[in-house]
Amino acid sequence: MVTGGAGFIGSAVVRQLLGAGTKVAVVDKLTYAGNRETLAHVWDDPGFAFEQLDIGDRSAIRRVFERYRPQAIIHLAAETHVDRSIGTPWPFVETNIIGTYTLLQEALDYWRSLGANDKAHFRFLHVSTDEVYGALGASGHFTEDSPIRPNSPYAASKAASDHLVRAWQRTYGLPAIITHCSNNFGPYQYPEKLIPVLVLNGAAGKPLPIYGAGANVRDWLFVEDHVNALLTVLAQGRIGDVYDIGGGIELYNLTLASKVCTVLDDLLPASPFRPHSTLIQFVEDRPGHDLRYAIDATKIRTALHWRPCTDFGDALRKTVKWYLDHQDW
Repeated sequence: MVTGGAGFIGSAVVRQLLGAGTKVAVVDKLTYAGNRETLAHVWDDPGFAFEQLDIGDRSAIRRVFERYRPQAIIHLAAETHVDRSIGTPWPFVETNIIGTYTLLQEALDYWRSLGANDKAHFRFLHVSTDEVYGALGASGHFTEDSPIRPNSPYAASKAASDHLVRAWQRTYGLPAIITHCSNNFGPYQYPEKLIPVLVLNGAAGKPLPIYGAGANVRDWLFVEDHVNALLTVLAQGRIGDVYDIGGGIELYNLTLASKVCTVLDDLLPASPFRPHSTLIQFVEDRPGHDLRYAIDATKIRTALHWRPCTDFGDALRKTVKWYLDHQDW
């Protein structure tokens, strides 16, 4: 069962699971960030099922458990856009906190009803973000032992959901695991996110907005590498543990924008907007903009033998090309 399975990361999880022959039931409310088109290629797969519902609807979630009898839950349903959380925080509280609570309660009741063997193999994988740790200075990295210090309403809502999952595992024994990932990129991402904005605006000759001086640093992770990590944790991770997942590619936002522009110049040789870097425009920084995120992924690398396997340059070029080929997205 994949909650948020019609979203950017969720749909990538679904496609990979189905490709491996695993049956998948997707639960998604289909808000602005969920889109059936992310699942168009698997819609007719005999192992695929889709339920449009809110994870906060307890009776609807209960029916999904009863109908599909899942062996595992990958919980990705969330409001995720930081800028939206600043302007309208309530949906983030409603989905990320109350929705996660509701899902945990139903998962706990379901898990308790299972036979001994199924109960032993059941897993609840809660997918979270490195933003729960707050901001880093010019040096250092987040680890699983870093203090939780969220700075945006989005990050605070995800931190709260992390605490709920931990409590349900420690108090009730629900076999749950938590992951924190760095910034994902790849096809099918919601078009308000940074890389899609850069590509689509650049192709159209529109300004490429960069907050502040572009000096904020992010650790970039290709979505397919993230999915591989999640499935590794699901299969091998230790109940009650936290695993931080990072790509190890730290870039200033301005540097990332310049790299995207270079790929655009190469893929659009006839564009009248070349060099696309001339379109970069600095805009007023957003409130509480964390300076730097960076993950130390030593634990998942050593304990579970996972590491990103996609070259960043290749992944970025693949991503930019996808958005150019799908500008209606």
